[in-house]
Amino acid sequence: MIGALCTGLLLGLSAGLAPGPLLALVLAQSLRHGTREGCKIAVTPLLTDVPIIVLTVIVAVKLADLGRWLGFLSIVGGAFVLYLAWQSFRAGPLATERETVRPGSFRKGILTNLLSPHPWLFWLTVGAATLAKAFAHSQLAAAAFLGGFYLMLVGSKIVVAMLAARSRRLLAGRAYRMVLRSLALLLALFAVLLLREGWRLLQ
Repeated sequence: MIGALCTGLLLGLSAGLAPGPLLALVLAQSLRHGTREGCKIAVTPLLTDVPIIVLTVIVAVKLADLGRWLGFLSIVGGAFVLYLAWQSFRAGPLATERETVRPGSFRKGILTNLLSPHPWLFWLTVGAATLAKAFAHSQLAAAAFLGGFYLMLVGSKIVVAMLAARSRRLLAGRAYRMVLRSLALLLALFAVLLLREGWRLLQ
């Protein structure tokens, strides 16, 4: 059980801090709307990963043409992340954003995680195999793996949200806009990578 827990903690921390659309969105929402909205993004894997885990196990067993399915998912996800990048790029002054824009953090986080191939690929490869190995040992080991994984996955993103929101107070006017636009470019880069990967898989 200790081994499964340590594996979950390590994989969770790695996944939580790995560059990707969800982490970039945590940063963007924290800067635009504060810690609370960034934390809402951080916890969305707890809502989305249950169906992802179930479906990836089924897909891994039954779906022969896995590449095309992941390719379609990647293209849809890339388009959505590109939309998020545009929103961050055209963000207005700090005060205006807080007063007039509805954050919609849960919706954005859920869609980003479901439409990104990253969690699907993780559970189709490393995640499903590790979970199956832990479950073969005992149900407690499987629970320890999942608990450690999500503790670090969500916890690391919450820490990032808190740090980003704190630095938000040090930013004003032009500096704030520059940081948001830098994040928008980062999101756009991830979108392009998702679209390219999706096209490659469809071919």
